[in-house]
Amino acid sequence: MATTTEKLRLDKYLWAIRVFKTRTQAAAACEAGKVKMNGVAVKAARAVSIGDQYDIKTEARKWKVEVTGLLHNRLQYSEAIKYYIDITTEEDKQFNQRVAATFYTGKRPSKIGRPTKRERRNLDEFMDGDEQ
Repeated sequence: MATTTEKLRLDKYLWAIRVFKTRTQAAAACEAGKVKMNGVAVKAARAVSIGDQYDIKTEARKWKVEVTGLLHNRLQYSEAIKYYIDITTEEDKQFNQRVAATFYTGKRPSKIGRPTKRERRNLDEFMDGDEQ
């Protein structure tokens, strides 16, 4: 673990503890106001200190973490979790489970949207038969 006098950017810390997959995503979340300290949005370049508490909102879940150590490089998950304490409330954990159960797969739901070629032919036959 590093000493408290070293400087570490917030986006780099969030990337190193594996909250975000890339440092760019961490910086974008900070710029979008999705990372807060004491209810105030913080910038990506903010220096992280031991004892800081951050509220983080990602696409997958809400986090509330307390910094226990400064991590400059990305490590495997089992090592990275030693550098923060997850103090997420039970209410937010329930929200996280609800969101995960209804994720978007990219496919359109069945029987919604544009008709298939077969359905369009049936419609055309039906409409043409109506004119005679």
